[in-house]
Amino acid sequence: MEQEQLKERILSVVPEAEFEITGGYMNATVPSAKLHDLAKNLRESEDTLFDYLFCLTGVDWPDHMTVVYHLKSTTHGHNVVLKAKIDSRENPEIDTVSDIWQTAEFHEREVFDLFGIIFRNHPDLRRIFLDDDWVGYPLRKDYVDKVNIIEL
Repeated sequence: MEQEQLKERILSVVPEAEFEITGGYMNATVPSAKLHDLAKNLRESEDTLFDYLFCLTGVDWPDHMTVVYHLKSTTHGHNVVLKAKIDSRENPEIDTVSDIWQTAEFHEREVFDLFGIIFRNHPDLRRIFLDDDWVGYPLRKDYVDKVNIIEL
């Protein structure tokens, strides 16, 4: 599927999606509430078949959080990057995609552990790197590390 066709497919599911092309990847930014339905559609449709989630990460912006999903179709060979914008920095939440791609389970735990983003309906959302009693989320811009005195 060509990028223009993929763009039209995404717009048919999320009309307010915004697009940019960077590094050969088409990036589609969508509201976090629409991400799960779009992901499921792209995974299950015969003409897209995005069966491989190869990267999932978080980004901390001054006024919002973003979860970034890199997808590939091993059948068709095309790629897309989905970016889900989460408007709340105080209580960032988004639906899990681990029911669509099982590999998301560990990626989402990492993002939860380091950014504090809650993945609703996740089967085992708990810290993966840090101790359970760790306070804060080290990859957030507002995190203060008093031991190593790192300030931004």
